[in-house]
Amino acid sequence: MVAKNLQDTTTLHNGVKMPWFGIGVFKVEEGPELVNAVKTAIKHGYRSIDTAAIYGNEVGVGQGIREGMKETGISREELFVTSKVWNTDLGYESTIAAYETSLTKLGLEYLDLYLIHWPVEGKYKDAWRALETLYKEGRVKAIGVSNFQIHHLEDLMKDAEIKPMVNQVEYHPRLTQKELQLFCQEHGIQLEAWSPLMQGQLLNNEVLQEIANKYNKSVAQVILRWDLQNGVVTIPKTTKEHRIVENASVFDFELTEEDMKKIDGLNQNHRVGPDPDNFDF
Repeated sequence: MVAKNLQDTTTLHNGVKMPWFGIGVFKVEEGPELVNAVKTAIKHGYRSIDTAAIYGNEVGVGQGIREGMKETGISREELFVTSKVWNTDLGYESTIAAYETSLTKLGLEYLDLYLIHWPVEGKYKDAWRALETLYKEGRVKAIGVSNFQIHHLEDLMKDAEIKPMVNQVEYHPRLTQKELQLFCQEHGIQLEAWSPLMQGQLLNNEVLQEIANKYNKSVAQVILRWDLQNGVVTIPKTTKEHRIVENASVFDFELTEEDMKKIDGLNQNHRVGPDPDNFDF
């Protein structure tokens, strides 16, 4: 099922509905630009907002959410808010404390999704137990991981009571992660893309430009559409209103199978972010 509009959702394996499309705020500093971006996204129909403790901007995200709800009249229940526990806080007690801190900064009573940000060896299992506790206590609607490779997921699930509901990873036409996606599908784990536009590095790609011209769309729109047609949740980051609107204008066209394959063919297993297996945690 490919999303038909901005509020369409995928159902996670615990029954929670998560929007296919959202806004990310990586590297957006605290301040009016951030607050305005979140508020603007909500005004234009976005219902999913993704942040993380390490981004250092949860306060502004929370403010943007409150202002956006006030201006549009939507309720907290209509939004889907994600944050992530940072590496230095991975541990049973420390992860629970980190969750409290994130909630306080955001000014929210619960999160819709809480993720372990990186698979720090020897630490992520204790952190996962903490997430399971928060989930069982009903304090978070869904729990998941970020940047986990197949072997990390296998290792985690050996001891886990609850399977991760989401795995958020670097995903774009130069890093298609087909094996990981297949593994996640087989285990009912929803794949989510961070850096879907490869931090802007793909916007001048000739193959993508040609496809974009054919549909009278931008390269960014083509990539985001490719995400959705691949069944991957996507959260492009931008603070500019025209981009917020443009990024979400991907529901009025469909890429052919041939074009999907052409985009898949751009894969080089190339990362713009850290490699989860060789990251200096």
